[in-house]
Amino acid sequence: MSAVREYGKEQPYIPAGIFKIRLPFIHYKWEWSEFFQAILMCATCLGAIPVLTEVLGVSNDIAWSMVIINSMGYVLHSLLGDPVVPGWITPSIPLTIAFLSNYIIGPERTQALIALQFEVGIIFVVFGITGIANKVIHIVPTSIKAGILLGAGVAAIYGEFKTGGRFGTYPIAVTIGVLVAFYLLFSQKFRNLRKTSKFANALGKYGMLPAVAIAIIVGPLAGELPFPNIQMGSFIKIPDLAGIMGTLSPFSIGFPSAAVFLQAIPMAVMAYIIAFGDFVTSETLIREADEARPDEKVDFNANRSNLISGIRNIIQSLISPYTQLSGPLWAAVTASVSQRYKDGRDAMDSLVGGMGTFRWTSLLMVAIVPIVSLVQPVLPVALSLTLLVQGYICTRLAMDMCETEMDKGIAGVMGTVIVAKSAAWGLAVGIILHLLLSSKKTAEVEEIEELEELAS
Repeated sequence: MSAVREYGKEQPYIPAGIFKIRLPFIHYKWEWSEFFQAILMCATCLGAIPVLTEVLGVSNDIAWSMVIINSMGYVLHSLLGDPVVPGWITPSIPLTIAFLSNYIIGPERTQALIALQFEVGIIFVVFGITGIANKVIHIVPTSIKAGILLGAGVAAIYGEFKTGGRFGTYPIAVTIGVLVAFYLLFSQKFRNLRKTSKFANALGKYGMLPAVAIAIIVGPLAGELPFPNIQMGSFIKIPDLAGIMGTLSPFSIGFPSAAVFLQAIPMAVMAYIIAFGDFVTSETLIREADEARPDEKVDFNANRSNLISGIRNIIQSLISPYTQLSGPLWAAVTASVSQRYKDGRDAMDSLVGGMGTFRWTSLLMVAIVPIVSLVQPVLPVALSLTLLVQGYICTRLAMDMCETEMDKGIAGVMGTVIVAKSAAWGLAVGIILHLLLSSKKTAEVEEIEELEELAS
């Protein structure tokens, strides 16, 4: 049984500086809805396997082992006090692959990825240790925050529907799956139905799980996916750490040269700019959840989230460099858990409990052979569903965030440039437009200036 939380207080934890250590069953209750949701949602995590095999040239077994190691890093967030479900730096994946394509597949390309992920980790850590992260997320003007979210959301949706996107390959499975996901997560009609129907209320507790389950059924029936071939010969996959270290670690293949580290810097900066959008999304989702539940104080700290994300990237760059990089947020699932949390304490005792349960379960599921073989065929569709849900969330938050007509205009232009050019271009355009058009200081900037005046 978890420790009891007083009304309006934080969930109990063990203090450790900026970190707040929480263990499942001790510091928070196990949330069974998130447990069952994670069983099939692990398909999205496993969706990294085909990317890793294609880009890095590793075997399917090594790629699977890499997914398990990556999932170990996910649990650090709930363990150390970050109240979100972490994930990849998803919108950066196409840019990362384009960057790596400049290097010959094998040790040379792997070293380029090592340099990139190590630098991304350093940026995260520096921003977290210095406290810049928390200041930046509060000082950045609303128009630019909204532009980042809008660009990330449109890019996620566009990537699925453009020529060569997953929708063109799996149109029926993606269409039915995303309609089910949107209806269960965002429909006001369904929320009203949950108040009168026990079945609908039970279904609504499982977030995106029904959508993935339906895709597993519809995909093979439509001829878009093979039927699952459940393997029962073994139960737990033990990651091949020796194989990973021998194939990918800089301690085996050599560290990148100074030239490669220099070449990776622009891409590392762009990856962080994209990840900054995740911090904005995290703060917004957590604030909404916190306002809906006065019985619990939820502490989101961008500095802490930066530090944990940085630690994950640095460790992975030295052991198992990952093309998806290690990001601070899985927006689709964080939104799903937050939505159920808003239903009240009877639905979910603590937000950190829901987030923690999901990630501990997903770590277990990506290593269970029968589960992995069950979801194997639906991996690309599950990835598509989570990106489309993330796109909806980001665009909705961006529009809600805009306070003035000018905010909407700058966000729209900035978001479009992000999709058309890059995150770096979009940020530059957003800053220029804000300086050119705005004569209003943000409330946060005014507050900081007032404090500085008092201090002097």
